[in-house]
Amino acid sequence: MFRKKLFLYIALLILLFPVLADSARIRDLCEVQGARGNILKGIGLVVGLAGTGDSVGVTRLAQRQMLERLGITISNPKDLTPKNSAIVMVTAEIPPFAKEGTRIDVKIDALGDCKSLEGGMLLETHLKGPGLGETVYAVAQGPVSIGGFNAEKGGGGGTAIRKNHPTSGRIPLGAYVEREVPSTITDGERIVLLLKQPEFNTADRIRQAIENQFGENIALAMGGGSVRVTVPETYHNDLTGFIARIENIEVTTSPPAKIVINERTGTIVIGGDVVVKPCQVAHGNMTIKITSTPQVTPATPFTESQPVVTETTAMEVQESEAYLMPVSGTSAGEVAEALNRLKITPRDMISIFQALKEAGALEAEVEIM
Repeated sequence: MFRKKLFLYIALLILLFPVLADSARIRDLCEVQGARGNILKGIGLVVGLAGTGDSVGVTRLAQRQMLERLGITISNPKDLTPKNSAIVMVTAEIPPFAKEGTRIDVKIDALGDCKSLEGGMLLETHLKGPGLGETVYAVAQGPVSIGGFNAEKGGGGGTAIRKNHPTSGRIPLGAYVEREVPSTITDGERIVLLLKQPEFNTADRIRQAIENQFGENIALAMGGGSVRVTVPETYHNDLTGFIARIENIEVTTSPPAKIVINERTGTIVIGGDVVVKPCQVAHGNMTIKITSTPQVTPATPFTESQPVVTETTAMEVQESEAYLMPVSGTSAGEVAEALNRLKITPRDMISIFQALKEAGALEAEVEIM
């Protein structure tokens, strides 16, 4: 009950105070084309597990290959016990312009049937770039931190306690960059800004803000997703300083009229000036209660018959009163006030907003997560 009321209060606060035009820096709205991170991946072996490792044969193969690289030959793979080891997928994101020796975080995820990576150590793992390329960009190794545990009661009792996800973990700063990923952010004369959320109005405002700072005809909005900027001659030898000045320029923005709905959590977020046309809303809850009562018919005396158990099912339907409430407001705040008088929960409010959209009374985009 408390959580429902909390969700309702949050939703109403968001509705009662619509978001107005605001300003943001270009660095928060755009990225420089070419200055992007890259995903690295590799297959590794985690050792040192307390009997919570894999039971699959591929882990034995990984153990054998690892020992052979260290100069130890194993003639019979069955001599290896994989319970203290686990084969894992190792992933990382190398940031743009990361130089050799830079340390980055890595993510560890079990590939086999291990129960927990707690206390494990990732052995040296080569991380490669996208596709089937063989170039090694980083090398990862270190103790795995899972931030949780997995405890089970022995003897087949079925009792287990688990916190977080024990088959997935991280190694903070667990990889060293071995090779810089090549990147190009300019052709010598221009750079391109990529909008994180493409929108024509925002792209034009970015163009205007850059021209107000550096002069006319220096920027060109190439659609709603990118803005091309010509580098002035005075900045040809200081491209970093030019990009830094551009990223700190303030741009006036206005969020789009959008309603984002998460039905799993009952969360509603409304951005921009959401307009609702005059309409009427009615809402009523129906509760269906089904109960099952077991009835035992005793066995016939002096016979081998068994007692007969039957169940009697009863169904009760309750429907609360519903009222047709006029909604004549043109802002989300007035709609929220009307919906508040209906005393509805956020999940009910989600249904109402979806119905308003279908009826053509809601002038906003509805996005369901």
